[in-house]
Amino acid sequence: MSIKMQQSSLAEIAKEQKQDAFTEAENVTERTLLPDLPNIPTHALILSGVRRCGKSTLLRQFVRRQFQDIFYLNFEDIRLYGFDVKDFVLLDKVINESGLKVLYFDEIQIVDGWELYIRQKLDQNFQVIITGSNAALLSVELGTKLTGRHITKELFPFSFAEYLDFHHAEAGAETLSAYLNEGGFPGYLKQKLPEILEFLIEDILNRDIIVRYGVKDPGSIKKLCSYMLANNGTLVVPSKLTSDIGVKSGSTVLSYFSYFENSYLVSLVPKFDWSQKAQMLSPKKMYVIDPGLVQIGSTSFSRNLGHLLESVVFWHWRRKTKEVYYFNEKGKECDFVVRQKDQTIQIVQVCWELTLENEEREVSGLLAAMDFFKTENGIIVTAASSDAIRTDSGFISVIPAYQYLLT
Repeated sequence: MSIKMQQSSLAEIAKEQKQDAFTEAENVTERTLLPDLPNIPTHALILSGVRRCGKSTLLRQFVRRQFQDIFYLNFEDIRLYGFDVKDFVLLDKVINESGLKVLYFDEIQIVDGWELYIRQKLDQNFQVIITGSNAALLSVELGTKLTGRHITKELFPFSFAEYLDFHHAEAGAETLSAYLNEGGFPGYLKQKLPEILEFLIEDILNRDIIVRYGVKDPGSIKKLCSYMLANNGTLVVPSKLTSDIGVKSGSTVLSYFSYFENSYLVSLVPKFDWSQKAQMLSPKKMYVIDPGLVQIGSTSFSRNLGHLLESVVFWHWRRKTKEVYYFNEKGKECDFVVRQKDQTIQIVQVCWELTLENEEREVSGLLAAMDFFKTENGIIVTAASSDAIRTDSGFISVIPAYQYLLT
């Protein structure tokens, strides 16, 4: 007879994990998302985001401010390997013996049937907090089993504003350049060891994609990852990359891209179109979640500054809304159309610098988008310059990114 899980062992693991997790000093950078985390006992609070972006630290800040004591368990502990739905009975016993009514679970979604267990705990009047690094698993399973009983928030690596706070620095061209070089992963910023980001990429590939989705050809996934890091900020037609990554089917490439999006490593931005079908069929713009990861995966930093800045502006808006598109009509292109609740709230063009050579292209693309969406105001974000441009169609503000990213 082989013993798979014991109540006493589970209790000891939970005790040790809690001691390790909550002994971290409180003098860490306070995330801008912290005030937006709700304390609602009747609903599960779900915090999702890419690995190592600071989810656990944020929730420790939240827990310290809101509760006297909580029950904590991280399901990615190697000692919990093999934990399955039957072991939730043992977990119940451990929780009941603790006498605690607030439950905080890290990466519980790796256990099949987890969503049913969470629903049960909510029905038993427990308050539940969950973190996870896979957007689809959380949203799809919660949507079917916890309809109306959960609130989801997303966390990303440090924004430029949080990066400045972390370094106690002022906004300017130099700090913007440093942010574009280093990115916003807290662990990397503390140690400045490239291996930290290299291991993070490997972790995402292996744990969030290859193992989680049962990918039988890990080599093709790694080739696609290298392609994305080297082509950040460019247009891509996923189904046409079969030969580049060594797979036979365009649908396989589309599935791979969905895995990367679900792990938050990359976002594919559609061309704006009133037709949903046309949006789906159009080429996508591809943005890696953090400039530090791009630097690790690409040797062409000096040639990609414009794309890097564009990517940072995209994620600036992605923190606020999922309705971000690029514009392309009749040969006129504009980088971003930001919408909320069917309203266009901002139209943005991004370029490293505005020169005599590129001014007509950048301005005409922006004006075409402004005309399409019937707005008289547009923005051009640059690395360092500021200006104001009046045209027959409207007013354009040229804003340095180190100011724009703080809005």
